[in-house]
Amino acid sequence: MQIEDGAVVLFQGDSITDCNRSRENLDDLGRGYAMMAASWIGAMYPELDIRFMNRGVSGNRAVNLQSRWQKDCLDLQPTWVSIMIGINDTWRAFDSNDPTSPEVYREAYDAILSDVRDKLGARIVLIEPFVLPHPEDRKAWRTDLNPRIDIVRELACKYDAILVPLDGIMAEACTRREPAFWAPDGVHPSLPGHALIAQAWLLAVGAIG
Repeated sequence: MQIEDGAVVLFQGDSITDCNRSRENLDDLGRGYAMMAASWIGAMYPELDIRFMNRGVSGNRAVNLQSRWQKDCLDLQPTWVSIMIGINDTWRAFDSNDPTSPEVYREAYDAILSDVRDKLGARIVLIEPFVLPHPEDRKAWRTDLNPRIDIVRELACKYDAILVPLDGIMAEACTRREPAFWAPDGVHPSLPGHALIAQAWLLAVGAIG
């Protein structure tokens, strides 16, 4: 496994990462993939002293993440930073007529990753945003989301990050069960959906093979 003894692992993102984490108990990891991944690492590698933190915030876009980056990342001094952000940048264009251009998305994302590299020297894990074709109107989101997925892949190369190719993983899962099984609204994962993300994350960091 790539995560070292004594590591501090920070999960960051939007509601998919947040997943109802407590704001009173800052050690709470929520009820989703972050909690599942951390729990499995604890079970498989009990000899390692690894601290996990979740600072995902429901509704966040890349610019929101950038605005709170000092407090919710740099000040925490993580040695690993895992980020999943982008679906709200797409969603707001469709439900609120409040689009985020790919250029603004890239600029904000690039800025936070630059901070991680230059101010922390932490390892980076980037999880692709995804959308499933359920309900039917989610299919139209593809034209907006696909450029963001491309940006995440480009930034993973630029910052030598570990990439979790989640969009393809979720699409493949829909060949085994209907999209609503994995994410009832096409965006927010079910428990099996969160488990699938956790599994992909654990594979990416070498915790399972």
